[in-house]
Amino acid sequence: MRRRKFSREFKLEAVRLVKDRGVAVAQAARDLDLHENVLRKWIRELGADPQHAFPGNGLMKPEQQEIDRLRKEVAKLKAERDILKKAAAYFAREVT
Repeated sequence: MRRRKFSREFKLEAVRLVKDRGVAVAQAARDLDLHENVLRKWIRELGADPQHAFPGNGLMKPEQQEIDRLRKEVAKLKAERDILKKAAAYFAREVT
């Protein structure tokens, strides 16, 4: 079964149904053919960070971009460290 994808606009409208129009979460979820938990998650996401909620299309929140950048940097530094360890071991053998 394929996972359904929803546009940012759809998610915002779904949350507005509950927040602005006072429709119960259960009713709104039924009307939109969603699971209640999905709609509740969207409500939480929008409440927590309205500016960056539902970025979509591979866009990431600034915090997630920073985490990814730092992970790449850590991987690069580990690789450099491993190369230096091997070089140090090689030259230590040559000296003795």
